[in-house]
Amino acid sequence: MPRRPRVTLAGVPLHLIQRGNNRQACFFAEEDYRAYLGWLEEYARASACAIHAYVLMTNHVHLLLTPRASGGASELMKRLGQRYVQYVNRTTGRSGTLWEGRFRSCLTQEEGYVLSCYRYIELNPVRANMVRHPGEYPWSSYRANAQGELSTLLTPHRLYTALGNNAEARQAAYRELFRYQLDPGTVDEIRAATNGNFALGSSQFQAQVTAALGRRVTRGKSGRPQKQSESKSSGLFDGG
Repeated sequence: MPRRPRVTLAGVPLHLIQRGNNRQACFFAEEDYRAYLGWLEEYARASACAIHAYVLMTNHVHLLLTPRASGGASELMKRLGQRYVQYVNRTTGRSGTLWEGRFRSCLTQEEGYVLSCYRYIELNPVRANMVRHPGEYPWSSYRANAQGELSTLLTPHRLYTALGNNAEARQAAYRELFRYQLDPGTVDEIRAATNGNFALGSSQFQAQVTAALGRRVTRGKSGRPQKQSESKSSGLFDGG
């Protein structure tokens, strides 16, 4: 069965996840995290992708980015993935694949969803019970976005920038968003859209993406549609 084409549009934010093969570890030492982030910055620039948020978990990676061209994210992840696998295989003496096939992703509506994706990504270590507060986890963008830690990797999304008139105000407003966990329904919505390669947003946004791409970007209805011939034979329609 052919793979569904990836849902991506130039200038539209994309949330993506890439997992280790069979959910096995893909980071083994602190140097691995640093190497990945260095190459992420290098290839994001080369592929014209603006990175807004990230988290590197033990066996998977989350990114929120905006590609300048529709194929930018795929180019970024291909080059980054290959470079990092070569590095891991060389330093650990292993061989073969490291990643679980293609990365999964969803186009993300800006209003109402981009900041939720920021929080979803940076709260991953908290949901995984690795830390009690996102600022305790060193391999995410939280310390830069919320606490002003210097980062040459990140490009703030315009909705993040709109949180305040200066850096201190933006960081304070951003920290306020983390006073509470994300609503479970929002978490499920982001997961479903990302795993299904769908569009994350309102029905209007999904319709706009469908029109732009010329194909469905939402989950299909379960079950077989009723055949017209079956309806007629049941006597529900009168020929007169």
